[in-house]
Amino acid sequence: MEQPNLEYVDQLARGDESIRKTLIDVIKTEFPEERSDYNKSVKNKEFKKIEGNVHRLKHKISILGLQKSYKRANEFEHNLRKHSLEGIQDFEKILLVISAFLKTI
Repeated sequence: MEQPNLEYVDQLARGDESIRKTLIDVIKTEFPEERSDYNKSVKNKEFKKIEGNVHRLKHKISILGLQKSYKRANEFEHNLRKHSLEGIQDFEKILLVISAFLKTI
């Protein structure tokens, strides 16, 4: 599985360490909240909410340079529109990888 990185964050920051830190802090704050919301929606089988959660989490996936994972998340989001959970295991593996990465930065 591909590994998260901060290359895109570094591009956005353009060498400004305070911007880089702010972006990382936003990701580290928002990701756990969005993941928690996602978990609640899955537990309650609220497909529309799960779809919204996945959509928001996709942005973090993209920002962390996970291009293949972004494609998987996008496919999962589309499956949710058909009330299908196909792809949920792959998506949740992605979330685990991101969670572990965020603990290291």
